[in-house]
Amino acid sequence: MPTSQYPLPSGFSRSTTSEEALGNADLTGKLAVVTGGYAGLGLETVRVLSKAGASIIVPARDTEKAKAALKDLPRIEIHSFDLSNPALINAFGREFAASHRPLDLFIGNAGIMATPRAHDDRGFERQFATNHLGHFQLAAWLWPALKRSGNARVVALSSGAHRFSAIDFDDPNYQRRPYDAWKSYGQSKTANALFALELDRRGVEHGVRAFSVHPGSIRTELTRYVSDADMEAIGFRDTDGNIPSHIAALFKTIEQGAATTVWCATSRQLDGMGGVYCEDCDIAEALPADTTELRGVMPWAMDEEAAARLWTLSEKLLGISFE
Repeated sequence: MPTSQYPLPSGFSRSTTSEEALGNADLTGKLAVVTGGYAGLGLETVRVLSKAGASIIVPARDTEKAKAALKDLPRIEIHSFDLSNPALINAFGREFAASHRPLDLFIGNAGIMATPRAHDDRGFERQFATNHLGHFQLAAWLWPALKRSGNARVVALSSGAHRFSAIDFDDPNYQRRPYDAWKSYGQSKTANALFALELDRRGVEHGVRAFSVHPGSIRTELTRYVSDADMEAIGFRDTDGNIPSHIAALFKTIEQGAATTVWCATSRQLDGMGGVYCEDCDIAEALPADTTELRGVMPWAMDEEAAARLWTLSEKLLGISFE
């Protein structure tokens, strides 16, 4: 059974930084894979995990940018990779599998947000394909190594934007319904949470626990496709283009934004736990679907039946099986 979706409390807060969340954790001898680990939140996550002694593999779409960003950090491997390119995912997966190394941490940090309508060659909607299906395909390759660790954790970067949409199982790839960039993004972030929920259920007997994370609102490259009009539409800008005070109060620094990821990846407070959505370095509160609060987790992102259904759909769409 997954852990109860209820705050511990952890003693941390939304202002906790990644180094504070790490504490005195020693990751010497541990191996991590961090997607998107060369910019923004991913880079901060890699920096802190490296400081704690971990060896880290960073699959990178832009390997030159990754080399420049990570050049001063020890024990870093950089591999060519693209979440939207199934051939590159398989190539990286085969290479890693051939090493027969145990994997202690898998952090699915990379993603895209509120992009224009687009489908890949398989007919998969771009945000769903990149944010969820790409990580799902990669996780299938990493699954044996995670089990080999015997004490592994998986952290999926979700978002408070999961409240924009549950999974539309009738048309997840927007092949028939009108495209909405924010609902599409919200669906992909709900998918991240449900992926962690079902992976945890499947992994607990193998010592693999999984968590989903809302990092908070942070100004990073993730917002590259978001216009001021888009921000106004979701209430993050007023009609004059200014950030409302109640929204400004929600923003975090990159160091604060990476803290919950680091906490879920390393904290002894979470030993024996998993399958929960976390924010502000704690397990988030489960809230009703009609809430107006910009915190907590919606019912559709912690629905065990939907998680199992999404898993089956993902395997069918990709033509793969974890087992």
